[in-house]
Amino acid sequence: MRVIAGSARSIPLETPDGDETTRPTQDRIKETLFNMIQMQVPGSIFLDLCAGSGGIGIEAISRGAKHVYFVENDRNAVLCIQNNLHKTKFEDTGTLLKSDVLNAIGNIHEKEADIIYLDPPYESEVRKRALSLLAKAPYVTENTIIIVEAALGTDFEYTEEMGLTVTRKKQYKTNMHVFFKKKM
Repeated sequence: MRVIAGSARSIPLETPDGDETTRPTQDRIKETLFNMIQMQVPGSIFLDLCAGSGGIGIEAISRGAKHVYFVENDRNAVLCIQNNLHKTKFEDTGTLLKSDVLNAIGNIHEKEADIIYLDPPYESEVRKRALSLLAKAPYVTENTIIIVEAALGTDFEYTEEMGLTVTRKKQYKTNMHVFFKKKM
């Protein structure tokens, strides 16, 4: 795994060793994702929730994000994020919250988050609970893009009741990115 583009281009990133709870986003999928949001990333406040190795958030910083919050509670993944931030010299641009994602959502104090990337374990109920909390978070506005990585066929019908609208879906071989906006 590496940084695809930007100021840290080609720097290899660590992934947690033997950790079954993290699943790094493949470079090809990461590149496709950032091609879709390339105009929104520069100058953005970006949240990388269930960050794993931090590869998505680090890619955002490399491409010009103003600040990234990395949320992770797995000890091996937290060490990996710290090492990756150090390797890319992005320690001052990233805030690492060593916390459960559901608790961390309430501990982020920004006026507005521009992009929120949520990548919980596919079979977990964390996704639904996190989206519910994000729909109510004061920093999620009608301009905020929420992107969820999920297994193909994941049902998101419940998000309408939360006040979130699906604006785009991008499917890959085994997973997909679903884009949401808050209804106003």
